[in-house]
Amino acid sequence: MNAITQPGRDWPGEPVDARPRPRPDRIVLTGRWCTLEPLVAAHAEALTPLALEAPESWTFLPAGPFTSEAGFRGYVRLMAASQEEIVWTVRPHDAEGRPGPAAGWLALLDAKPSHATIELGNVWFPPGLARTRAATEACFLLLDYAFTTLRCLRVGWKCNALHAASRRAAERLGFSYEGTLRSHMIARGRRRDTAWFGMTDLDWPARRAAFLAWLDPTNFAPDGTARSRLARATPP
Repeated sequence: MNAITQPGRDWPGEPVDARPRPRPDRIVLTGRWCTLEPLVAAHAEALTPLALEAPESWTFLPAGPFTSEAGFRGYVRLMAASQEEIVWTVRPHDAEGRPGPAAGWLALLDAKPSHATIELGNVWFPPGLARTRAATEACFLLLDYAFTTLRCLRVGWKCNALHAASRRAAERLGFSYEGTLRSHMIARGRRRDTAWFGMTDLDWPARRAAFLAWLDPTNFAPDGTARSRLARATPP
């Protein structure tokens, strides 16, 4: 190496393992409250009525709303075959802990193995899944997969700056707001400002403990309401 490229103790930044990280695999992830399965065309059977009955759930997503079963099934096939992102469908568990029908989805995307980063996104949680234990655990399972198995240094979250619910969700899950890119893209023929959030491997141990404490069955009252808020959860 020459003098310009020779690494040394005086280079700025914290030294890290610079080996490229693996890309995510299409594997099943199982938790206490839900199971994540890589999206396949057959999942459209359960997802189609949810998609058609909740057009408002597509407002800030790149596709939809859908007005026909054929249109949505075609979109599911497209997403299932995507090489740009891996989409997992969420199957909430029943009272006996068995996976029920598919109820929504979320994805890992924009993987950059050489920089050990990835993004959690394309979150479609229609009514019935949104704001449930299964929804929170679905995000936890992909975050844990990204940090623990893939050994990512960072997981990102971005959304339309006008999407207040997504911004609240990011902060509740433990992402830090990092700024807004103005006129970042054109979405549905409109100017979109994009809010960026991030979580790092340094954040994850405390956030993981907070998730586990919130998801513990003892945190829920008989009527299903949580006794503590995830944002206030602390490591045991």
